Amino acid sequence: MKEYQKPLNDVLVDYKVDPETGLDAQQVEMHRKEYGANTFVEPAKPSLARKILISLNDVATIILLVAAVISFITAYMENTGNYFESMLIIGIVIINSTLSIVQEGKAESSLAALQGLNKSKVKVLRNGKPEFIDGDDIVVGDILLIDNGSSIAADARLIDSAELQAEESPLTGESVPATKNADVVLSGDVDLGERANMVYRGTTIVNGHARAVVTGVGMQSEMGIIAGLLNSEAKTPLTPLQQRLVQLGKNISIIAVISAAFVMALGLYQGMDLMHIFLTAISLAVAVVPETLAVIVTMTLALGVQRMAKKHAIIRRLPAVETLGTTSVIASDKTGTLTQNKMTVREVWANENNHLTYLDNGMDASAENVLSIAAISTNVDVREVEGETVYDGLPTEVAIVRAMQPVKPRTELLKEWPVVDQIPFNSTKKRMTTVHQDPDGGFVAITKGAFDVLLPMVENGDKERALEINKGFGQDALRVLTITAKHFDEMPAEPTAEFYEQHLSLIGLIGIIDPPRPESAPAVAKAAAAGIKTVMITGDHLETASAIAREIGIMRDGDKGMTGAELAELSDDQLDERVKEYAVYARVTPTDKIRIVKSWQRNGAIIAMTGDGVNDAPALKAADVGISMGETGTDVARGASDIILTDDNFATIVDAVSEGRGVYVKVRKTINFLLSANMSEILVIIIAMLLGWGSPLLPVHLLFINLVSDGLPGFALSREPMLTNVMNQPPMDKDEKLFADGLGKQIGLNAILFMIVTLLAIWVGRDMTLGGMLPSAEIGQTMAFIVLSLTSIFHVFNIRSEKSLFTNKYSDNPTLVNMALLATVITLVIALIPLTAGLFGLTQLSIMHWVVVAILSLIPTVVLEVWKQIQPSFFRV
Repeated sequence: MKEYQKPLNDVLVDYKVDPETGLDAQQVEMHRKEYGANTFVEPAKPSLARKILISLNDVATIILLVAAVISFITAYMENTGNYFESMLIIGIVIINSTLSIVQEGKAESSLAALQGLNKSKVKVLRNGKPEFIDGDDIVVGDILLIDNGSSIAADARLIDSAELQAEESPLTGESVPATKNADVVLSGDVDLGERANMVYRGTTIVNGHARAVVTGVGMQSEMGIIAGLLNSEAKTPLTPLQQRLVQLGKNISIIAVISAAFVMALGLYQGMDLMHIFLTAISLAVAVVPETLAVIVTMTLALGVQRMAKKHAIIRRLPAVETLGTTSVIASDKTGTLTQNKMTVREVWANENNHLTYLDNGMDASAENVLSIAAISTNVDVREVEGETVYDGLPTEVAIVRAMQPVKPRTELLKEWPVVDQIPFNSTKKRMTTVHQDPDGGFVAITKGAFDVLLPMVENGDKERALEINKGFGQDALRVLTITAKHFDEMPAEPTAEFYEQHLSLIGLIGIIDPPRPESAPAVAKAAAAGIKTVMITGDHLETASAIAREIGIMRDGDKGMTGAELAELSDDQLDERVKEYAVYARVTPTDKIRIVKSWQRNGAIIAMTGDGVNDAPALKAADVGISMGETGTDVARGASDIILTDDNFATIVDAVSEGRGVYVKVRKTINFLLSANMSEILVIIIAMLLGWGSPLLPVHLLFINLVSDGLPGFALSREPMLTNVMNQPPMDKDEKLFADGLGKQIGLNAILFMIVTLLAIWVGRDMTLGGMLPSAEIGQTMAFIVLSLTSIFHVFNIRSEKSLFTNKYSDNPTLVNMALLATVITLVIALIPLTAGLFGLTQLSIMHWVVVAILSLIPTVVLEVWKQIQPSFFRV
């Protein structure tokens, strides 16, 4: 039998606790050993060794390691003792792995800091005395002393209660506070949200006070049970970019094998020495591998993470940056994310002069009169905490008091209208009454509550107009609070609710709403312009959710709303057919959220899901990108998410999408830059051998070009400024290939241009006498190396955009310009200094040779620049 089903006395006996004294120190330790601590068991974190293995477990990195082995074998077979190439590749792998591990460690540290901020003090009864302890120190059997504003740190059975109401949305998704009552007796299985004699970890008390005995801590609490379900070792699927890079790595491997086999066969056919042709084939295989691709992609993602952190988004896993950039649907919670999570008075109607006030336009005398009467008939506690005004109480009452605070604080109003009696709010009667001394003499009973309950009790007032106003408020999704009053000269001998709440005069109606954040509507519009559909999934009522959705642009013409009950009647196939028609899902359960997420995924969407409560965690984990709230989110929700918003703001999500799209564009630029050179190297070697020139490039030349000429400028590509048009394009299709939108054609064109000028350089060096120097294979090889190296360096300026390279300023990305200059200087130093030239198998050139080298190196840039003017769309990234 569960605690909510047992008689209260049995629960107290089970835990051996006296509700008047609480546990003593010895019992606390015994209960902690017997029932466990009030902490969550975190999933085992991988060791450093496992993290390293995970970071190495992708095709691109494996190819690099194979290349290092090949380079090592080459150096060994040549018996040169030069293992520089293999060590350099290993260094690249280490850098890539380190960046990935360090970033994830930073994200987890940020998460731990957030969790630490959420730890609160809890009031308990121990050794017969009330004391405050850390929530983590609570044990089963502790007696909780609960007041308005208390955060519940463990599951507990109520001992006694007075007008207790709890905000349970983190567990149930229900935005309306749940009424609690210690006297309720329950039998059989009862839904979590209906257990009136229990309070649960992660919820907040918004009205009343109580005592409760703790029945579940840590992993045994309802929140802990859900956390345990999320700690499974389910394998995280690869992101779209990871899938594309894996496929790219496989394709590169195939090209490397085929090219090496072709060269090997060609060399043997031409009668070349077996060892020489084997080394040539090996060098070609090394040439195919873009050694710096993995580390540049990691750097690009890491820089994206840093920029997102400045925009209030903590990225827990690097790949989430790119996945967010491919998002086509954002399923967002309403309260606190799209709205301010702060009930606010929006409109006030005064019966006295039939005047309707929109508070967005300012307070007037009519609204002030209605609100001042309503404000004194509340139980809101207003206090100053570190210079900030804090309100404790029911959200609707807080809204009224907050609206009046700048005009006349509640404390001043109560001095004029002292409270002499009160009939507390009753969830059955849906009203409360407070009695005050009237400054003008006599007394006034103020009754406020639900419109449909109070209107029949009104004797004095314009009921017809009140009906019209109430209907209008309802259409605007305002929660309506009716304010009435009754004046009398003397207090009755035996005051009763019946006396106070009859012959009422209508004072006015107050329309209250949790208003949208000011930035929500522009963010939704920005997402729509980017082809991203925003969907609201909330536990609130459909009418309220739909009104907010229309106000901020989520629900447009033709869009529909659906309740959880309606959703339950649909099969998965029916939902898949209709899911695109709906923009709002209201009164949904955690299971409903997962169904919606999976239905969008089956329709080919990349979906990002937001949430803050424990009930949101399963859907966060099921989504392609789970986004939790840093301010109001639970630890369980954060643990299930990929991204944490430190400001709980929907606009931050859209900014993060923009950053993610920019990251993907930069990755494509990097692939364009690196593969253009790599493919040209293959073409140069194969064609040169077909022409009988042998292999014109040594393995060390190829590695230098890949790591220095391509690597240094390539690293700076990660620092390219964000393109302004990334949010004016539709999201990328889930199955779109990496070389889509002409990227493959760009790489092909670039590789052919590089190949042509490099072969011309070989031909000039081998067959033309320049500067008094006779032609030779060594000169041709030297010119080929320099031309291909410089051409690759200059190419970084060609791929920055479809516009002319002269439109880019130095200040746009000074690192890129500096890296390109550094790579150029290193190339020239190696070729000009005899010592380094000898190490690289180069020979000295005449002035005329250098003139030819300069001209040939610039030809691809000139050709591409002219082509951009003719057909700029060809170069769009």
